[in-house]
Amino acid sequence: MPEWRNLVDLPAGRQAQGEMYYTYAVRSINRTYIYVGLTNNPARRIAEHNDMRERTTRAYAPFETILTEEYATRVEARKREKYLKSGSGKEFLKSL
Repeated sequence: MPEWRNLVDLPAGRQAQGEMYYTYAVRSINRTYIYVGLTNNPARRIAEHNDMRERTTRAYAPFETILTEEYATRVEARKREKYLKSGSGKEFLKSL
C-alpha cells in the first residue's frame, strides 16, 4: 500500500486495504439529540461536529461521544449505523 494512503481520508464508499471504519454516536450536551454516523477517522469527524462545520448538527453542538465501534469493512459499519438509527437502536443509545 502506498505510504500516502495513510495520510488521506478517502471519500465514503472507498476503502484502502486494511483500513478500519467506525460507527459512532454523539449526544448533544444542551439539547435532546443523538447523531449516528460512520467514518474512517472518528476523531476528525467528531471534531467537525463540535466545531459546527456540519450543517445537519450545527444547532445541537456541543456534543459528547457516547459510542465508537470499529469494523473491518465499510459494509459492516454501515449495517451497524442503520441499526443504531432505527427505533431499537435509538433506545439502546438512550440507555448508555
